[in-house]
Amino acid sequence: MPSIDRALSGQPLQFHLESERERIAGSERQEAHGRSGRTLVKDGPLRVNMVSLGPGEALAEHHAPGPITVQVLDGAIRFTTGGSHHDLQTGELLALGAETPHSVTSEEGGVFLLTIALPWSTDTQTEHHPQPDP
Repeated sequence: MPSIDRALSGQPLQFHLESERERIAGSERQEAHGRSGRTLVKDGPLRVNMVSLGPGEALAEHHAPGPITVQVLDGAIRFTTGGSHHDLQTGELLALGAETPHSVTSEEGGVFLLTIALPWSTDTQTEHHPQPDP
């Protein structure tokens, strides 16, 4: 996912999630790599990303510096942490604490919203006034 500031200062940001889902699911990156993503919000410590995994695709074990939520918008994913598997379907949400190792797989393909609340630091306190992507 490209690093894009989508700040909450000024006008509210509004997204039609189905249109965003279609946009990333049909992207060249999705076709070439079996997965893709798009940053919807990036402001201070808040990040909201939409992630699409094709059938049989995975995100290797990793961790986030802050607490996260994962909300499945379409399809299904398997979220694994600490040896436990959590099978999430459309409409389900999972929350996880900071720095917790986890991986994600999808047998059938899935699209999810990933929200990250980064630790507050001088890097996340910087006020941003960027222009949104066209």
